Amino acid sequence: MNDEGGKPARRETPLERDDRNFAELLQELRVTQTGVQILFAFLLSLAFTQRFGSLDGVQRGTYIATLLLAVVAASLFTAPAAIHRALFRQGAKRRIVDVSSRLASIGLAVLALAFTGSVLLVVDVVLGRGPGIAAASGTFAVCCGLWGLLPRLIGRSLNPRGRSRAARSTPSSRPRASG
Repeated sequence: MNDEGGKPARRETPLERDDRNFAELLQELRVTQTGVQILFAFLLSLAFTQRFGSLDGVQRGTYIATLLLAVVAASLFTAPAAIHRALFRQGAKRRIVDVSSRLASIGLAVLALAFTGSVLLVVDVVLGRGPGIAAASGTFAVCCGLWGLLPRLIGRSLNPRGRSRAARSTPSSRPRASG
C-alpha cells in the first residue's frame, strides 16, 4: 500500500502521523536550541568583558544585530512548545505541526545570520575587518549549503517512491531488452 506521494504507507492514523511529525520536529528543535543557547550566552557575556569598550561603531552594531538575531532565533525555536501548550487538547495538532515547521525553517535562516554575525564580530576584532568579512561570508555559505542546498539536492535525487536515482538505475530495475 502506498500513500499519495508514492511512498510506502505507514499504518498510522492522521492523528498518529501528526503526533509523530511533531515529536520529530521537537527532536530537531532540541538540537538547534542547544546551539542557540550557547551562542546567546556567548553574546551576552561579551558585553561584560574589558575589551568590549574598545569596539568601534561597526563592531558594536554587529554585536547588537547578532544579539537580537540570536534572541529571535531562540524565540522561533521555542515557539512550537508555547503554541502546543496554548492549543493543547483543542484538536489543532495538524495546524500546530504546520506552523511549528515553518517557524523552525525561519529559525534556521535567522540562526544562519546570527552565526554569520558572531563570526564577523570575533574575526573582525581579532584579525581585522577584511578577514572578518571573509570568515562571515564563509560561515553564511556553509550554513546555506548544509541547511538549504544539501537538503534540496537530496530531495531532488529521490524519485516519487523515495528511492535514489542510483537505486533506480541498477540492472535489476531496468527494463529488459527484447530480442
